[in-house]
Amino acid sequence: MDPSKSATAPPPEWAGEKSIMGHMPPPPYQDNAIMGYPQPVMGYPPQPQGYGAPPQYGGAFGQQQYPGGQQTTVTVQPTVYVTRGPLAVPVNDYLCYSIFTLLCCCLPLGIAALIYSISAREANHAGDQASAERSSRMSKILNHVGLGLGIGFIVLCIVYAVVLAN
Repeated sequence: MDPSKSATAPPPEWAGEKSIMGHMPPPPYQDNAIMGYPQPVMGYPPQPQGYGAPPQYGGAFGQQQYPGGQQTTVTVQPTVYVTRGPLAVPVNDYLCYSIFTLLCCCLPLGIAALIYSISAREANHAGDQASAERSSRMSKILNHVGLGLGIGFIVLCIVYAVVLAN
């Protein structure tokens, strides 16, 4: 097989293209390494090791006072954190209903309802009325749908068993 006739080889008329374009060939590689490692290059000057003397503060000999001779006073204010307490009238979280739906009716919808119930309970404790109402409403919807599906499935199983028995 001839490499010049390879499908991936460039056409022969392209062989001297770089020299036509005026580009210089790259410089040759020079191996200046000693035992496989390159020569160190001068970089930053060496830094002193260890710790120096600590700076002198306040009234030391040779230091100047603040211009005008006045002392500056800095007053630090205490940090105030504003937090909301639990809601005075908590929103219903339907936690028991969610556990019943989870165990007895429809497992996937019961899990989702349980997550929303816990979210509503946490929002009640954090004092977030809007989030508590939203999570409570979603938990109630999921519980009703799960209960309906569970009862419907049980009724269908009973009907199927009665029809097969006859």
